[in-house]
Amino acid sequence: MHDAITAEKAGVVATAIITDRFVQTAQAMTQVAGMPGFPLAVIPHPISDNDDVLLRVKAAEALRQCAALLVRHEPGSGGNSP
Repeated sequence: MHDAITAEKAGVVATAIITDRFVQTAQAMTQVAGMPGFPLAVIPHPISDNDDVLLRVKAAEALRQCAALLVRHEPGSGGNSP
């Protein structure tokens, strides 16, 4: 989260990939960082005990979400489209 927010503030379009268990925490972090609405790619929790097949499915979903999020907003906007 910190790296993605730092990149975004530096003008590099960014997002973060998190699991659904951490959505509230991530939103609080973006709020504190002054970037409410920061774009998040959210995949199902957990990932630690997933087999290769399920991890690939979750990775593909994260990639799909990231691609959509990254092309939709301006750097430094926190995900809020202009």
